[in-house]
Amino acid sequence: MGSRLPKSDLMHHPLTIVILTFNEEANIENLLDSLAGVNAPIFVVDSYSQDRTLEILDRRGIPYTQHAFKNYAAQRNWAQSNLPYEGEWVLHLDAGERLTPGMVTWINESFDPVDKTVDGYMFARRAIFLGRWIKHGGYHPIYHLRLYRRHLGHCENKVYDQHFVVDGNTAKAGRGADLEDGVMSSLRDFTVSHARWAVFEAVESILSEEDPGEVKARLTGNPIERKRWLKSKVFQRSPLFLRSFLYLFHRYIIKLGFLDGKEGLIFHFLQGFWFRFLVDSTIYEIKQEMKHRPLEAVVWDKYGLDVNVFLNKEPAVV
Repeated sequence: MGSRLPKSDLMHHPLTIVILTFNEEANIENLLDSLAGVNAPIFVVDSYSQDRTLEILDRRGIPYTQHAFKNYAAQRNWAQSNLPYEGEWVLHLDAGERLTPGMVTWINESFDPVDKTVDGYMFARRAIFLGRWIKHGGYHPIYHLRLYRRHLGHCENKVYDQHFVVDGNTAKAGRGADLEDGVMSSLRDFTVSHARWAVFEAVESILSEEDPGEVKARLTGNPIERKRWLKSKVFQRSPLFLRSFLYLFHRYIIKLGFLDGKEGLIFHFLQGFWFRFLVDSTIYEIKQEMKHRPLEAVVWDKYGLDVNVFLNKEPAVV
């Protein structure tokens, strides 16, 4: 296992930043540059990158360790439980993300680690697609819980569309304290990745009929809970295929996605329709095959995936 030891003078800092990497030489420096103004230790868990990722981390003096990747939830929870720092708070980031200046300012000036009234903070995510910030179509603000007291939170045990959960009070970070996400570096990467995720989403959708995940689906809850309610109680209960057309109409017309220009047209069509239609098609394919054999055999024969990856439950970090 490769590793680089952290600096001892940061061991007791109240906040630790955790980053997952795998072949992220194209992204990691932009993220690290955006973190330059944050006074907090960084710890990277790498999934045995084959590119220059570790070289970049070594050059910039960033501590890291390596751990075999099973799925995002398992990797995030392993990273959190194996932190070499003793701080109470943890901020989880992906290598393709960046902190906006507003988020840096909020962490440095507004975040109070000794405030006992809040146990976790949600940040609005800015999706950057083909160089354009997608502001419409219901895509901003979409909130994600990323910062919380490490002994109260963890990543829910889902292979796809997982969220962090915290056993305590949550709040939204201040206006403008956004997390920026560069949605893939090219259309090829975008479509290839979504084609792979469509299989994960389809299998997990079938399995979620029995286990919907840890995030509560509540219309009156926080933004993350409302999003899960809309997905599980409305979208997933709508007819296959028809719901993809309805979702595109909702995003592009009702939620004014057309205001995002040509980039928005491409994004909302591919992510809001093509991907959802592909998921539905995969669900249909799997269920047709399941008339003759079990889910495990279908998923293995069709996609080379072990359903145990979806069923495995990593323990919560406590």
